[in-house]
Amino acid sequence: MHIVGVTRNVTVAWATQQPRNLLMSLGDTRVTGIRYLIRDNAGYFAQGFDAVFTVVGARVVPILPGVPRMNAIAERWVGSCRREATDRILISGERHLRLVVDEYANHHNAHRPHRSLGQRSPDSAGAPEPPIVDGPSHVIRRDRLGGLIHQYAQVA
Repeated sequence: MHIVGVTRNVTVAWATQQPRNLLMSLGDTRVTGIRYLIRDNAGYFAQGFDAVFTVVGARVVPILPGVPRMNAIAERWVGSCRREATDRILISGERHLRLVVDEYANHHNAHRPHRSLGQRSPDSAGAPEPPIVDGPSHVIRRDRLGGLIHQYAQVA
């Protein structure tokens, strides 16, 4: 999950620039893994927006009207972000909201285990499994979002 831009006033030019910014930040190796882009039918998603993804080989699939399950993955992420982060914090403004959502997205991509990825995070999905520790070990905890989310790691 990547949060590319936040604005109150979405325009066609702004919406077309956001995927360019995303692709530049990802780098060549991660861009080749993008196969599909599922998007809604908002008016600010013009041909220029779609062209940015089709150039890298992705197939753009607009959500069909009356088919809400077509956007289930995005809706699931938004629901998880709300339940685990934003519903539990008093958001004091747009900048604060951006910081909280960025921190949650980082946690989701780099540390949160996903069942469909064999309990790995999306960023470590292709990495080999960590070695099994036979002897005594310790578990360390790192707090995110002021202790709202905990990340655990085993150390030898």
